[in-house]
Amino acid sequence: MVRKRNGRAGGLAIGNNPGRSRSHNRRVVLEAIRLHGPAGRAEIARLSHLTAQAVSNIAGELIEEGLLIEQGRLRTGRGQPPVQLAVNPDGGTTVGVEIAADHIVMVLVDLAGNKRAERFIAAPNADPAHTLPLLTDGIAELRQNGTGTVGRSLGIGVVMPGPFEIEGLSSVGPTTLPGWAGIDAASVIAEATGEAVTVENDATAAAVGERLHGVARDVRDFCLVYFGVGLGLGIVVDGRPYRGAFGNAGEVGHLTVVPNGKPCFCGNRGCLERYASLYALQERFRESGRALTDLSDLHRTGDPLLLDWLDEAARHLAPMVALLENLFDPQTVIFAGTLPDVVIDALIDRMTPLPLSVASRRRAMARVMRGESGQYAAALGAAALPLLETLTPKLDMAPVAVKGDAHAVGS
Repeated sequence: MVRKRNGRAGGLAIGNNPGRSRSHNRRVVLEAIRLHGPAGRAEIARLSHLTAQAVSNIAGELIEEGLLIEQGRLRTGRGQPPVQLAVNPDGGTTVGVEIAADHIVMVLVDLAGNKRAERFIAAPNADPAHTLPLLTDGIAELRQNGTGTVGRSLGIGVVMPGPFEIEGLSSVGPTTLPGWAGIDAASVIAEATGEAVTVENDATAAAVGERLHGVARDVRDFCLVYFGVGLGLGIVVDGRPYRGAFGNAGEVGHLTVVPNGKPCFCGNRGCLERYASLYALQERFRESGRALTDLSDLHRTGDPLLLDWLDEAARHLAPMVALLENLFDPQTVIFAGTLPDVVIDALIDRMTPLPLSVASRRRAMARVMRGESGQYAAALGAAALPLLETLTPKLDMAPVAVKGDAHAVGS
């Protein structure tokens, strides 16, 4: 069940002096500053619905712990200007890791959400024996290259392709990770790295990454179609990721789109993933005796195999977008993942006109948009998992301006 948020100030989670725990109020203060920028204690009290005394006490603790810094005074009128408090970027870091079937992506993110370092590692063997040494060495290198004066580690977020622990879906096929079935990934990785670890579905994490760093920063309800090797869906409802009862919500790759179509590794036939995924594109090239090379170059030269796949994928994805709109009534549907931006743009272009749905109305934004976080979307979302535990009571943030001009279609 997705619970409706209670009273809030402009989308911001608020404190409650008599009933809330101190740890919650600390995160409320941090979130108010992170979302609204440097602010004085009185302004923070107004935003968080805490008393000025409570904010003053909490701010003193957070400054002492290195999570906040003072940035001088802002003159606003008569009297002594208030001291401005800001999140200390050097107060700590998190690591985000995406473990995919053929690669590992890592990012180091500071307390203010800035990316300090990144790594992309080709890893054709994704079983634990091969993956764990790459993780420990890669994380050590990230911290060495990107930490500088940054403070303590706040943990590691890891994302892996779902679904989790489903017989017939979790341990077979090219989109899954061999050797991980039945293994508590969080415990194994925590033991190998010596740090606290949170594990999440890759598509859900990509939606969190896009919500915090990309085109969805002022969007509270959206679906994100995630192109890894396979195809996944991240769902954000009322500003929070919707995971389902067992963390497997959004497994759109195994929706049947062609009755009695191509056999799928899951045991069904005609699954969407068999037509509209990176694996399906790779399969086309293998069957033609060719290796799949740089997708941007293939698009630039008008490679016929790529163009044919774009046409077929768009034909199956367009009705799926309408289905998602009818099910969830999102503000928009975002396409993101490992495909290059130019390929995602071409895919979106081929989906026009989209089928009618509840979204076929006058709109504030396009029905389908390209994300901004690129191949690091899932890793950035992974890095946000432990960061949210420190900064945010819930993933429930005030709207802020979207930067850039994401490619979009549909109105």
